[in-house]
Amino acid sequence: MSSPESEPSARPAESLPAVAPQLRSLRRRASLTLETAARAAGLSPAHLSRLETGQRQPSLPMLLALARVYGTTVSELLGETVADRDAIVRAPDMEPTRAGGWTYWQAGASGRGMQALRVRVPHGSQGDIVRVHPGEEWLYVLKGRLRLRLGDTAHLLAPGDSAHFDSLTPHRISAEDPDGLELLFVHTLLQSPTAAMCLGPLTGDMP
Repeated sequence: MSSPESEPSARPAESLPAVAPQLRSLRRRASLTLETAARAAGLSPAHLSRLETGQRQPSLPMLLALARVYGTTVSELLGETVADRDAIVRAPDMEPTRAGGWTYWQAGASGRGMQALRVRVPHGSQGDIVRVHPGEEWLYVLKGRLRLRLGDTAHLLAPGDSAHFDSLTPHRISAEDPDGLELLFVHTLLQSPTAAMCLGPLTGDMP
């Protein structure tokens, strides 16, 4: 198993120019030091510093972790502009974003207690990332087969299958088929940046 920060960068950092300054700005807005924010997100201070200076590109697990720490959404971390509390999200407004090999589309409005995403997961991408954090997650498989590990149990989900689980259960998502998979993904967000965080690696060394 590996931690979120061991994920290799999928594309050059300059491909997401808004991420680095946003990460630093949101951390300062939350009144968190580099060390405190990194520890809460399961990263080393040096790795978070590289993300904030644009030397590395964050993976999706990293973005989810930092969004919870800062009490915000992945879309705000990426500098995306989604109408605040707009009940409707139109298909043309769902711009694809890549992170850590995954492609996802914002499927809900910002400023809510839940975040909804449509996600495309390639085969062999992030299959060794184990996540543990407060909240709940709901998954619905649209295309392909999903290998979901919850604790010590592995599940194979086909199109039309779904899963709803406590995110404190160590969990891992990967595509079973060479063509990858597509799914709907809804997770709760921590509303306070000072709330306790427990996102991190299940096993493995942390630099």
